[in-house]
Amino acid sequence: MSQAELGLSQSERGLSQAEAGVVRAPNPLWTFGLLRSELLTTFRRWRTLALLGVLAGVPILVGVAVKIETRGDGQAGRGGGAGPAFIAQITNNGLFLVFTALAATLPFFLPMAIGVVAGDAIAGEANAGTLRYLLVAPAGRTRLLLTKYATTMAFCLLATLVVAVSALAVGALLFPLGDLTTISGTRIGFGEGLGRALLIALVVAASLTGIAALGLFISTLTNSGIAAMATTVGLLITVQILDQIPQLHALQPYFFSHYWLSFADLMRDPVYWDDLVKNLGLQALYAAVFGSAAWARFTTKDISV
Repeated sequence: MSQAELGLSQSERGLSQAEAGVVRAPNPLWTFGLLRSELLTTFRRWRTLALLGVLAGVPILVGVAVKIETRGDGQAGRGGGAGPAFIAQITNNGLFLVFTALAATLPFFLPMAIGVVAGDAIAGEANAGTLRYLLVAPAGRTRLLLTKYATTMAFCLLATLVVAVSALAVGALLFPLGDLTTISGTRIGFGEGLGRALLIALVVAASLTGIAALGLFISTLTNSGIAAMATTVGLLITVQILDQIPQLHALQPYFFSHYWLSFADLMRDPVYWDDLVKNLGLQALYAAVFGSAAWARFTTKDISV
């Protein structure tokens, strides 16, 4: 009888170990399901849709403003040469509205939207009381954190493409399309220009990986989604201000936003890669540092609610 009980106990222990193994190594299909659920949840929120709507509206405002201010000679009106890069060329080719819209939204609108989504990723779940239940599922904290970051990066790409597609549609409606002149003065075909516009959009999306990792790290520090979002956006504004102070020129190359507008070098012939490579390398560094900090904080965080 004692041996039978002992055998039963060993059998139960074996089952417990098997179950524990499932928790430690979840099925990849379950992980894909978690990512799919996160993507659907994020992109169905009214807040997310509102952010995308605002971003889509910026190219419309810029295009209409340039159209209204355009003189009969085809040149922009008052201050036509001022403003974001490429704005003086919009009246000659609507494709330049894509570059102008990205240049106009990148310093604040795009990273602000990313900061809202990233800041709410973990803190919002904690505030709503759903984080504990997510961790009960066989995902683990590391997989959940990676899923949150992947969802944020998907939003980065979608938000950038929304700006680019909106600008292309408005540019095609209000201005002529065709061959365009690069910053270097050479002419390229419309197809090549469209390809460069897509490449620029991808570079802009990649430029947001640093602020996304920073926002995710901040999100692990608090249980208030609003506080995490406000802190991320506040840091964004602070860094943008510091990047304009001449006395800080020695530190500015290390600010995540310093090389954001280097995507304009893709419109040179030949392309200047120096600042582009520095930008992507800096974003990778920020993603690695703050991603690791977010992991270290989240894997040791006490989740009691």
